[in-house]
Amino acid sequence: MTDQIDKSKTRRVEATSSSAAAARDLTQGDVAAHLTRLTGFMMLSMMSFMVASLVETLYIGWVGTYELAAISFTFPLIFTLQGVSMGLGIGASSVVARSVGLGDHARVRRVVTHVIVLGTTISILMAFGTSFFLRDIFSLLGAEGVVLDLVVEYMWIWLIGLPVFTMTFVGTTLMRATGDAKTPGYLSALGSILHMAIAPFCIFGYGLVPAMSLEGAAISFVVARQLAFILFIYCFIFRDRMMGISMTGFFESCRDILHVGLPAVASNMIMPFGMSVVTRLLAGHGAIVVAGYGVASRVESLLVMVIWAVGMSIAPLVGQNWGASAHDRIRTAMRLGGIFVMVWGVLCYVTFLVLGREMIGLINDDPEVIDMAYAYLVIGTLAVGFMGLMNIATNSFNALGKPMPPLILSALQMIVLNIPIILIGDHFWGYRGIYAGGVLTSVVLSVVAWIWLKRTLKEGARQF
Repeated sequence: MTDQIDKSKTRRVEATSSSAAAARDLTQGDVAAHLTRLTGFMMLSMMSFMVASLVETLYIGWVGTYELAAISFTFPLIFTLQGVSMGLGIGASSVVARSVGLGDHARVRRVVTHVIVLGTTISILMAFGTSFFLRDIFSLLGAEGVVLDLVVEYMWIWLIGLPVFTMTFVGTTLMRATGDAKTPGYLSALGSILHMAIAPFCIFGYGLVPAMSLEGAAISFVVARQLAFILFIYCFIFRDRMMGISMTGFFESCRDILHVGLPAVASNMIMPFGMSVVTRLLAGHGAIVVAGYGVASRVESLLVMVIWAVGMSIAPLVGQNWGASAHDRIRTAMRLGGIFVMVWGVLCYVTFLVLGREMIGLINDDPEVIDMAYAYLVIGTLAVGFMGLMNIATNSFNALGKPMPPLILSALQMIVLNIPIILIGDHFWGYRGIYAGGVLTSVVLSVVAWIWLKRTLKEGARQF
């Protein structure tokens, strides 16, 4: 009787393991179902992060307009630093996903171990080095006076959490590359919930906790992400056993990771550079315009995150199926993703056009800030669907192990096209011209990226 019970338990465990493995194997099963599952959990992850960011903006908006403007100045630098994290994650996940498709699990474990070591080292050096130049950086971006002091104080604390943020992002990206979308989604949601729960106490004070205003916002972010990081480490090391201690082949792994990772980092650096130019130009129109842009960006991110989720979810699908030479499945994923992001772009624009002022008013009730934020929403969000196409193409190229097209496209977008166009727009139409220039650039480059990706897939299929 006992033997029968043991055998029954064994069969159930095997069935569960088989089911989990099947869910993570993106080379089999319905493409639409895989894409929906991956996107759903990616949206959970991104939505939780964006909601936490928006709630933080809401709290800071209650503190004052200067604090709100200070937060807006942080975007270019934060995106630059996070861009390095994203580049490392993209490079490693590209190698991991293709290795999973080939069935080379030893290489998966080796690459995961080595990228954690590499990423930790780089992020600590970045945080330490950046801390010496904060005042110079934000002065260059146009911050001055009280706003400059506030933004420097905020970033000093934020940098302490950079290594943890980097490792969490890289780790969750690697989990998705193996087909595990559920765990990263839950861990990200937990970190954001903790952030929203801790932030009011740190910003406004309660009991023995003093009111720390903008510094409190940075402290709550760091503490919340530290707590979530502990759970991530448990899942990564003990539950999934995705890390080892051997450094054999470390330089080979670094070469493979950086083959895709370095161009991805460069691409991610170009975008914040473009944002820096935009922020600097907007600063010439006054702190209210910058504050409005910052609020509008947070509002926009709530709906735009869906297209980022689709693009990032396609990457593991493309990587695993490219490794398995299943090219028809890649084309199917592209087609489904492209249709979805364009439809979603139309829905986003209509939503912002009709409800934009009400959405902004939930964050800040200053009429001038509302007017400036709405001015961005009714122009800038015309590009949402096209940004989605560009995002799908970029993530797909990286998943294929072809990092140069995204780098070239990013350079074209931000340096060759966007900056000259927004400078012209600023000269003739002011800040509205800056927003319109960004839309025009997105439309042109997304079409180029989509055509380039389709030709690359067609040429790759001929080689097999």
